[in-house]
Amino acid sequence: MTMAMCEFAIGTVVSLLTSWLLVTRLERIGERFGLTEGLLGVLAALAADAPEITSSVTALSQHQRTIGAGVVIGSNVFNLAALLGLGSLVAGFVTLHRRVVLLGGVVGLWIAACSLAAVSQSLPVALCLALAAVVLVPYFVVLGLRRQRLLSLPLSPRARDWLVLAVAEEEAELDEAIRPRRARGGDFLTAGLSLVVVVAASVAMEHGATSLGHHFDVPDAVIGALVLAAVTSLPNAVAGIHLAATGRGAAALSTTLNSNNLNVVVGLLVPGLFLGLARLSVPGGLTAWWYAGLTLLTLGLAFASRGLHRWQGAVIVTGFVVYVAVMLLVS
Repeated sequence: MTMAMCEFAIGTVVSLLTSWLLVTRLERIGERFGLTEGLLGVLAALAADAPEITSSVTALSQHQRTIGAGVVIGSNVFNLAALLGLGSLVAGFVTLHRRVVLLGGVVGLWIAACSLAAVSQSLPVALCLALAAVVLVPYFVVLGLRRQRLLSLPLSPRARDWLVLAVAEEEAELDEAIRPRRARGGDFLTAGLSLVVVVAASVAMEHGATSLGHHFDVPDAVIGALVLAAVTSLPNAVAGIHLAATGRGAAALSTTLNSNNLNVVVGLLVPGLFLGLARLSVPGGLTAWWYAGLTLLTLGLAFASRGLHRWQGAVIVTGFVVYVAVMLLVS
């Protein structure tokens, strides 16, 4: 038992600290290759998601499918509450552009629906992955295009102008938030080593948490959707709160939605395609529905007020607290 506690504690600390190093180095590499601010944000979100994605894949590969799905979907619920809800409480008001909310929000809701369909087994995992790619790939392509390329897209003038403005508004926030210096030779080596360490530490963290949970008869749904989900999402939470508190609301929103989208696709649907997903339990279904519902609530509040007021942040955080309470009751 002492060994499991040490494995969880050391794995958690090393994974979280190294994932932050991985994020900064990947941002520098992206800057060296001339990525747009939008794609730099996606790259940073993917690197920050390394702990939860690795924990999920590890659990799925060991046939602990309830834990694997719980880590990914539970961390998405936590992200909404910590990055946007708590960020709004700290900042007082987070200003958001309606175009940015719509652009990222439509994609975020679509991916949430795909995750719900996959874990509920309403649709095959392969179909859910294809449906997610249909929306997510064009979204990433749009984020990677420069203004002149966006203006040449085969869209109606009104739709093209709207898209150009939406991307410009999002990138204006991301430029200030994440614009790094260009990578040097050592940054490539550091990024590679950091990735190896994050993966190894996350595997140890998942194994330690699972061993402790089973020793104390903690349900797998609680281990994945609450414990591992919250711990692995801490780097994103710290970054999101900082962005919101310094007035870079669109960057906080983009970080949250991109992180959640990548969690679902890379941490759930892709490994689930090869390793399978568990039949939906009551706690698992609750987490999936709560993720979709809290996403819809957060985006609705943000769009209606062109941002998030402190009281709206309190509503989002309260939604998470209620989720935790209900999860503990039903588990």
